[in-house]
Amino acid sequence: MEDEIKMEIAEIARVQEYLRKSLSNNRVVITPPPRPDAPIEVYIADEFVGVLYKDEDEGEVSYTLMMTILEIDLPPTGSAPLTIK
Repeated sequence: MEDEIKMEIAEIARVQEYLRKSLSNNRVVITPPPRPDAPIEVYIADEFVGVLYKDEDEGEVSYTLMMTILEIDLPPTGSAPLTIK
């Protein structure tokens, strides 16, 4: 995400509240970056889960949560059945 658009503290708080409600998890924490050029990190409790980006296109604002899942962190094959709605 090249030309990163900076996020204000109030925006970070709104996105954090949205994620907490959407994921039914009040342990979601978004940390404001320590430096203007640092990424905005997203945690669940103390576990880093991803990076948050803001995008503006033709007057519309959106936020992207980029989450990386390492294969080594996944449960063994067959131990987690897929639930289909």
